[in-house]
Amino acid sequence: MGNNNNNNNPNYKNNKPSKDNRPEFPKKAVITGGMPYGNKQLHFGHVGGVFVFADTWARFLRDRIGSDNVIFVSGTDCYGSPIAEGYRTLVEKGEFEGSIEDFVRRNHEHQKKTLGDYSISLNLFGASALDEAAEIHNMISLEFIKKLYENGQLEKITTSQFYDEKAGAFLNGRQVVGKCPVMGCQSDKGYADECSLGHQYMPSSLIDPKSTLTGETPVMKDVVNWYFRLTDYLELLTEYVNKIKPMKNVRPLVSKTIGEFLEPPVVHIKKELMEEYEAVKEKLPHHTMENEEKKPSFTICFDSLKERDNACEIMSQSGLRFRTGKTLVPFRLTGNIEWGVKAPDIEDVKDLTVWVWPESLWAPISFTCAYLKKQGKDMKEWKDYWCSKDAQVYQFIGSDNIYFYGVAEMAMFMALQNGEVKSDPDEGELQLPILVANNHILFLNTKASSSGAVKPPMAADLLNHYTAEQLRMHWLSLGLGMRSVSFMPKPYNPLAKPEESDPAVKEGSLLTNVFNRVIRSCFYCAQKYFDGKMPVGEVSADVIAESEKAILEYERYMYKFEFHQVTYVLDSYIRKASKLWAKNMGLADKNDDNELRRQTLIDIFHYIRVASVLLHPLAPVGTEMVREYLQLDENFWSWDNIFEGMSYFCKGESEHALKFLEPRVDFFKKHPSQFETE
Repeated sequence: MGNNNNNNNPNYKNNKPSKDNRPEFPKKAVITGGMPYGNKQLHFGHVGGVFVFADTWARFLRDRIGSDNVIFVSGTDCYGSPIAEGYRTLVEKGEFEGSIEDFVRRNHEHQKKTLGDYSISLNLFGASALDEAAEIHNMISLEFIKKLYENGQLEKITTSQFYDEKAGAFLNGRQVVGKCPVMGCQSDKGYADECSLGHQYMPSSLIDPKSTLTGETPVMKDVVNWYFRLTDYLELLTEYVNKIKPMKNVRPLVSKTIGEFLEPPVVHIKKELMEEYEAVKEKLPHHTMENEEKKPSFTICFDSLKERDNACEIMSQSGLRFRTGKTLVPFRLTGNIEWGVKAPDIEDVKDLTVWVWPESLWAPISFTCAYLKKQGKDMKEWKDYWCSKDAQVYQFIGSDNIYFYGVAEMAMFMALQNGEVKSDPDEGELQLPILVANNHILFLNTKASSSGAVKPPMAADLLNHYTAEQLRMHWLSLGLGMRSVSFMPKPYNPLAKPEESDPAVKEGSLLTNVFNRVIRSCFYCAQKYFDGKMPVGEVSADVIAESEKAILEYERYMYKFEFHQVTYVLDSYIRKASKLWAKNMGLADKNDDNELRRQTLIDIFHYIRVASVLLHPLAPVGTEMVREYLQLDENFWSWDNIFEGMSYFCKGESEHALKFLEPRVDFFKKHPSQFETE
């Protein structure tokens, strides 16, 4: 992890922000957004729960440290059993013709267009199975697995895999559906070795498995695969969690969730089955028991994962029902699904493919390389972004995926270091990313999933009712970093009353109503009284102070990824500008005081400049239009000049020509459908 977490910065304290007490940012950065599966279009949760946040951060960093120093990548996750199964089902129903690659490409293009429609400013949105990005990803995958093997971090494990005797085929991933065996799991679907909430378990632990191919109960057959020695990383991962806990730019959700997987191997059994447990207790490996009075289950804890697995086998054979607890288990790297990245042939294990989850964890490195190559640069420059303590990688994900990114990825990245495996890589070694995990964005108070009972709206369909910037402002305001929050769009809510306002446009109204009015008023005033020119002069001291306060608060909230607080800062700042305009221009018009009018324009244009720069990462289209009408260059956005007044940008002019603004022009727009209901 790079040295830009501010824990060692003596100036960055918990006290009031000031120019001498500001967070530090890396010199270079990579931002990644969690990869959507290639079997579907994007529902609103992909965009509103992950990509809008990642894009806002990427845009902020481009303004803050320079666009040449920031790379924002993601892509379609093309491989794995969900895609293969989805493709098979559609072909079987006669709903799709073409190859599986055609199927993935169609969905990739849909995803890419939707992200573009939401102004998601990816430097590269690749696809792990398509075109040049796929070639690079295959190469990186081979290198990673070989390096892990050379470092002694892989082991061959023979496991039982589900086999459908009726279909005559091994079953992978989502070709098996049952109940998750992990205690307390609320998932409605458990698959071969992970559930829909990301819990990992051995296939033999899945409760009541059924084949999706035939509906039959599959049998188990032995297969050999390569596994990463994740269970060896308990101490290092514990050290890592202790390191990130106090960091101001790592959410408690991340350290808490990772910590849950660092518990010893346990099994939970309902108290009503105590008699059955007593009957097999002596056959089980050595264990201890905890039986808390208030809990419905008692817990037995084993000395090792292997002993717990042996116990599970004994209890399963005796018919004793149980649930396993979260703990570290070997992380599978390979499988025998045909649709996947080819795994290297190592020792006597051949003709396998890479399991989709591990290759998706290093896919952002592949995409970074693909972007650099596209720019005509040496692909080796990826190390300047991923292996330097002056750089930082930020991965935006949903809470369901913390296990993969926070446990498996961190351990594998530790294992890929050049020397001694450790939790704090040296300069030149693969640095550990900062995870920015959001809680669930619910739909009408229910967890929505494209594979679940509650079908969420597609992200593209929402644009039939809202502008992208209205939705961006709303989603950023929800505080998903702290808790799960429901998205309640009025057109999709059958319980919404006609007289009620739409909660999805509340935050956008700050821009479409208040800020639009302030900007228009300044332009029209300049056109009426100052020949279409903006007066340039000294900004009032209280306006300078108010602006500096907003900038410093905004910067600190951004650093901590508290995007909802960022929207509050902007709301307060823009409304203060509106009140000052109404007060001063009322007096100027009443007294025909052109000097007050001139000073008010100088002050409010300063408000507009600062607000536009702060809004730029959140509402890029509207703010770019503001810059266009101000007739200022791209230097306008740079945080190198954040505290400067308009005189700096207008190069000492006393007046600066503005682009003519026609009547009733909106910089921040409402959706056309919203005018029909007004």
